[in-house]
Formats: sequence, structure tokens, C-alpha cells
Amino acid sequence: MARTKKVAKKVEQVRKATVKQYDTIVRPIITEKSMALMQSQNKVTVEVPADANKTAIKLAFEAVFNVKVENVNISNVRSEKTRRGGRYEGHVPGYKKAIVTVAEGDAIDLFKE
Repeated sequence: MARTKKVAKKVEQVRKATVKQYDTIVRPIITEKSMALMQSQNKVTVEVPADANKTAIKLAFEAVFNVKVENVNISNVRSEKTRRGGRYEGHVPGYKKAIVTVAEGDAIDLFKE
């Protein structure tokens, strides 16, 4: 009986989203390719902090959006040098992005009205 209470308590903790889990998802990445992935393969592309790992991202998505996550892929996007007006140099900052595959039947609405 005590074991079932512990299991129920852990399940309840997973369902409640913490502040750290909200901070794990920085912003969605909106490009033509990411929108095509969202429509055809049920994948969501988001920016995440540099210290985030696959497990933390999976738990954050499941807690915040109440969906079942099948897979998480991570990649680091490098920073790029750029010129402004041909004379002034600058750079576009790099970031870490995650492509999260959501289970069939579940959906994430990034554009709530």
C-alpha cells in the first residue's frame, strides 16, 4: 500500500510543470522547414538552453504540454559572422535547438488565439 502511494506521488509530480521545465523551452523556431515537419511528421522545433539534455527536454514537454514524447533530437547551431551595409561587421548568435517528435494523436498548438 505504501508503494502505491509513492508511485502515485511521483506520477503527480511529473504532471505538474515546474518553473525550471518552463525555462527549458525558450522559444519555438518558426521556419518553412520546421512548419513542414510539424504538419507532416508531428515534430516541433524549439530553442533550448545550452545546458539542456534530451531527458530534461522530454520531461519538460510532457509536463508543460501534456503530450507523449517519442523522440528528442538536439543540435547546436553555430554563430555566424555578418556584414551590415557592407562596412560594419557583426554576428548572429548561436543557440541550441531541439526537434521533438510527439506521439500520434497528440498535438501542440504553438499559435493559440
